[in-house]
Amino acid sequence: MLSGRSERRPRGELARVLVIDDEPDIRELLDLTVARMGLSADCAASVASARQLLDQQRYQLCLTDMRLPDGDGLEIVRLIAEHHPETPVAVITAFGNMQNAVAALKAGAFDYVAKPLALEQLRSLIKSALSLPRRNGTADGAPPAGSTTRLIGSSPAIEQVRQMIDKLARSQAPIYISGESGTGKELAARLIHNQSARCAAPFVPVNCGAIPDNLMESEFFGYRKGAFTGADSDREGFFQAAHGGTLFLDEVADLPLGMQVKLLRAIQEKKVRKVGSTSEEAVDVRIISATHHQLKDRVDAGSFRQDLYYRVNVIELRMPPLRERNEDVEALVEALLARICGARTPRLDPKAMAALTAYSFPGNVRELENILERATALCNGEVVQVDDLQLAPAIAAADSAGREGESLDEYVNRLERQAILDALAKTSFNRTAAARLLGVSFRSLRYRIERLGIEE
Repeated sequence: MLSGRSERRPRGELARVLVIDDEPDIRELLDLTVARMGLSADCAASVASARQLLDQQRYQLCLTDMRLPDGDGLEIVRLIAEHHPETPVAVITAFGNMQNAVAALKAGAFDYVAKPLALEQLRSLIKSALSLPRRNGTADGAPPAGSTTRLIGSSPAIEQVRQMIDKLARSQAPIYISGESGTGKELAARLIHNQSARCAAPFVPVNCGAIPDNLMESEFFGYRKGAFTGADSDREGFFQAAHGGTLFLDEVADLPLGMQVKLLRAIQEKKVRKVGSTSEEAVDVRIISATHHQLKDRVDAGSFRQDLYYRVNVIELRMPPLRERNEDVEALVEALLARICGARTPRLDPKAMAALTAYSFPGNVRELENILERATALCNGEVVQVDDLQLAPAIAAADSAGREGESLDEYVNRLERQAILDALAKTSFNRTAAARLLGVSFRSLRYRIERLGIEE
């Protein structure tokens, strides 16, 4: 059965939406909502009639119910993913049935909306779907003007990451980015955001392990004036700050169990309540989370909720360690040296490059950056020699750190942080003098202070 407005605009004049639902009232509501947004809708009441329409017309969006008389919404999702990959699909689920929503997202759905339909949320979903950038065959995508964020390298491992990022950018599904420390998990999250329909809205990164437990709720959800001592005015939380955009939860495994419950509710209901408030407010946020821990092991150990695990880990993106893409080392060295040194970039002696290519990099790209920062400070300014890299101490440090349960990345960061703090203390926190004492440029010292999170 096909239904819809009797007066159809000429094909191609308006963006067209395919609405699939067996309830006439819901079809009418969706049809009217789409029309008021200046769009054109075709309506179907079954999988069979939807197939007919898809054979006749190209659509910019499909909205489908999960339960249909001759099939289900997952069948529609898979059909469109296979034959009409340019068309995003959003599924309509029964209230509280998150299993269906997660199954649809895993199957390739763009997003979901729950009954009873909240029109503001529905309109926001439609706008996001219609503003998706078209595929361009490159996974570095088209980041906002002025952005230099990109993946470096051409190895099979990093090409696979690029392809996955291109696919994930066309979805609203929660993403879990796994990988060792220093592999570029936040970079991947930013690329997904930059290539998505949310690229014009904020990308808000949060280090979950750096927030005191007693401030968790107020930091995530905000608070009302007078909610507690020191709350002198209303304040937005991370969710409100990321409204319309992406909330990146780094080291999500470090969230305490009490906060995990609240986060799960916020993700499921798409609403948050400020501390001290009696009402909830809707938030439109895509969640991307990451940790260097094995999150499934945390679930098995009881320190991470299984229900939250299945909500944040709808789709997993694995960032490969540098030892799995050694062919990218030379390109990474070139890019990192340009960032560290600017226009006066030294070159690497062939033996130094060979040594780096053969090194295993337990601290991954971040360790490579540390090594190059140190080497540029030690070299003669024009050529980086093998000795300038100090790889022998790094290998020894890795062995020692492994015995003590500390990764090389953590070990190097700890030593570097302490050296900077000692230099700042000796110079009464004069950064220029501290940089001179450490034998690095002021710009390099400022960058290291920001990267290591040193508070003066």
